[in-house]
Amino acid sequence: MALTKVTSAVLNDDAVSYDKLGAEFTTAATISASAVDFSTAQVFTKTLSADTTLTFSNVSTGMVKDLVITGSHALVLPSSVKVISGTYDGSVSNLIQIAVTNGSTEQWATISKAAT
Repeated sequence: MALTKVTSAVLNDDAVSYDKLGAEFTTAATISASAVDFSTAQVFTKTLSADTTLTFSNVSTGMVKDLVITGSHALVLPSSVKVISGTYDGSVSNLIQIAVTNGSTEQWATISKAAT
């Protein structure tokens, strides 16, 4: 069996810095409806104007994404998400951190609010 040489971009200094990261790790995006595309940003924001069920796409093992959600309506996360701690409170901003442990089939979430 012949081996194929794989070439890839080389980091000149063998280091990864913030300016070398792709947009999916360095930008914020507004969730316009209910779809969250993990390949487009690191932080997603939304103010709920109605009960909302989020859907996730382009989810890969090892990703960690942040959702900042407000709005006094019901928020439903995809069924693949297991909430570790916290509950959504629409009267304040909520930081929901999603850690992906098994692609699109398993993610874990923590829901935090600012201390008062």
